[in-house]
Amino acid sequence: MCLFFYLPLNLSTIFLGGNTAFYVAWLGNFKLLLFACGEGPLSSQHSSRSLLTFVSVACLPIKIQENPPPKSQNQENQPPVIPTDQTHKSSLNYAVKGVLWAFLVVVHDYNEYIHPKIIMCLLCLHLYIFLDVVLALVAVLARTILGLELEPQFNEPHLSTSLQDFWGKRWNLMVSSILRQTVYEPTRNISTRVVGRRWSPIPAVLATFLLSAIMHEVMFYYLLRVKPTWEITWFFLLHGFCVTVEIAIKKALKGRWQLPRQISGLSTIGFVVVTSCWLFFPKPLQCRADVRAFEEYAALRAFGRGCSHAVFGRPSITRSY
Repeated sequence: MCLFFYLPLNLSTIFLGGNTAFYVAWLGNFKLLLFACGEGPLSSQHSSRSLLTFVSVACLPIKIQENPPPKSQNQENQPPVIPTDQTHKSSLNYAVKGVLWAFLVVVHDYNEYIHPKIIMCLLCLHLYIFLDVVLALVAVLARTILGLELEPQFNEPHLSTSLQDFWGKRWNLMVSSILRQTVYEPTRNISTRVVGRRWSPIPAVLATFLLSAIMHEVMFYYLLRVKPTWEITWFFLLHGFCVTVEIAIKKALKGRWQLPRQISGLSTIGFVVVTSCWLFFPKPLQCRADVRAFEEYAALRAFGRGCSHAVFGRPSITRSY
């Protein structure tokens, strides 16, 4: 675990360093911690898996489906398959997101003509699309090599109807699953003895968001290499508090009344975007993380062009001959 925390310190790029920190220093270490306790995706109950599968699950942001759906179903005897967070998204879904990703990269070149608040909103969209597409590509690679069905990492967070729905069932599900096993469930079990089963989720949620805040501060240190100023911590503590308020209200109302889906959905996404622009993005923008990231995009494009010229030859040289 110490080695996994040390490795990302030797990488200075946004994409390689950031992804390595997320995959290894956070997810990998938490999986190893669960493994040491006989729990989690690496535990002995999965001992029949190969060494390659063990290493892949440990070092990549993937989770193997324990009970994958059958590839074919008898429609007369089986109910129709309803799309859920366990089904794979269509290629069209990712194609659209890929186009949006390319569009956001181009738009960044015109930032001086765009209002800063709009830039932050675009960064929210960029972060979601980047994580969704990159994690999906990693999952496709792992699925191809391992031949196993994997659970999705995102479940259309823009369709969330509450903060509890957003953080627990739609956003970055790999992290949600790991935090649920390492923090939420142990804290809830302990809290049940103190406040009872009815209210035990509240301290468990607060503890989960607190640890998530700490790990995000660590991830930002890997990316920015500056001392934390704790805006990220306040962001997650604020969301953790709001989630506990949601839980308390739902328990008090007992399902007797709820907001229309359109209103709750818009208010949820609006709250996430506003608080992200207020607390989450100012620090990386101040440290010019976005500039570094887009410089890496440009370097990658130049590298791709150089490789194509090396393989196929420069068009001007071809024409001269």
